Amino acid sequence: MSASRTPSKEILQWRDTIRERAVKAGLDFFEVIFEMVDYREMNELAALGGFPARYPHWRFGMEYDKLSKSYTYGLSKIYEMVINTDPCYAYLLTSNSLLDQKLVMTHVYGHSDFFKKNAYFAGTNRKMLDEMANHALKVRRHQEKFGIDTVEEFIDCCLSLDNLLDPHAGVIRREPLPVSEANRVEVAPVKIPTKSYLDRYVNPKEYIDAQKKQIEDSRVQDERFPNRPQRDILGFLLQHAPLKAWQQDCLEIVRNEALYYLPQGQTKIMNEGWASYWHSKLMTGGLLNDSEVIDFADVHSGTMATPPGGLNPYKVGIELFRDIEERWNKGQFGKDWDECDDYQSKGHWDKKLGKGRDKIFEVRRLYSDLTFIDEFLTEDFCRRQKLFSFGFNKRSQRYEIESLEFKKVKNQLLSQLTNFGQPVIEVIDANFRNRGELLLVHRFDGAELRPDYTQKTLSSIAKIWHRPVHLETLAEGKPIRVSCDGDGNFSEEDLEALLKVEHGPVKPG
Repeated sequence: MSASRTPSKEILQWRDTIRERAVKAGLDFFEVIFEMVDYREMNELAALGGFPARYPHWRFGMEYDKLSKSYTYGLSKIYEMVINTDPCYAYLLTSNSLLDQKLVMTHVYGHSDFFKKNAYFAGTNRKMLDEMANHALKVRRHQEKFGIDTVEEFIDCCLSLDNLLDPHAGVIRREPLPVSEANRVEVAPVKIPTKSYLDRYVNPKEYIDAQKKQIEDSRVQDERFPNRPQRDILGFLLQHAPLKAWQQDCLEIVRNEALYYLPQGQTKIMNEGWASYWHSKLMTGGLLNDSEVIDFADVHSGTMATPPGGLNPYKVGIELFRDIEERWNKGQFGKDWDECDDYQSKGHWDKKLGKGRDKIFEVRRLYSDLTFIDEFLTEDFCRRQKLFSFGFNKRSQRYEIESLEFKKVKNQLLSQLTNFGQPVIEVIDANFRNRGELLLVHRFDGAELRPDYTQKTLSSIAKIWHRPVHLETLAEGKPIRVSCDGDGNFSEEDLEALLKVEHGPVKPG
């Protein structure tokens, strides 16, 4: 670390004080190394995802330009940045006031505790700082050998698919268990019992051959590749696509980095809420002097402000943690609480259990945003926070409030958090039509796919698979199959019509 990035003696003293207070409060974090950077360096780090070294790609420059203009025009300001490594590296903006630095450091220790203790981060690479630098070196070598445009074009293709992952890959192993030949049960055609001299009439050769074919078809179906749907499409392509060594290297880099950032997307509300809870608790618990109270309130309220029609993860997270703490302190949970219909009794309900602090630490350890909202979002909380659901009105051509009803609000929020609001796509057959073509299926959840996104996604997969790719989904309530031949040509088949041709008219009911 260069001398220019070393915090001042005063900031280091406050760091030690804050760290001591955080440990006493029960936080358990990685060692945090703070570095001072100016706004240009902060924008560079933000554009690179928090790491000082990344592989060369145009999207990082584009993101830097966006952040720099936003800062210049006064539209945004990045106060701090912290990365999930051991030790944690956190960056402080040199232009921040001492109050800002104190608030940021308390916030960072909250993040570091969350990185270390939350179950969804348990499988992440804590040495990603070195890993990112290695990725940068590998890509530069490939560019020198095969050309910048060639490598960058392939990385573009991989990045367009970096959301086609198994969101639970970090906590659940899904490798199938192969069936050994010793345990495989052989099935033979079944003959109709009869006299030997009648056997060739009762069990003719055509009948036996038809059974053999049925058994063989069933065996082939059991041995379909893959033998069960694969949600991690990037991982499947990495293992089975006919790639050159450098292409496999680049795809693996994109996938590994996407998996590293995955838990941060899955816990955005919780992570920011937890860090905000602790910066508020610690700062108002003795780290502020009298002259800083108003300025702290101004900065904190700015962080918690919710834009019109938006959802601020800082605000939702901190308020829900506070709500959980209060409910478990007062015993406002369990069967008695749920079955109580007396509004006045509920308003004065306080069993003085004092379990709130233990409960929020448990929640921090075990939950993701999806389960956090699903289990702890209550109707009272929704009403107090004035949450509502909204939708696009085709008649007025604008988004409007649809409902204040709790169930609708919660369902819309959960749908946005499930798979990040993106469609679930799986590989179901890598030898479709026995021609090595790839068949995907869209797990329809009520929302249809955008045709332009569908075509671009299939085109990218086809470039990696080097064979035609097909996707089965629903459009206007009808099952269809969209196909890409790998040369940019697309076709669409009506699956209902195909079934009618193959099996005759489908009878209703």
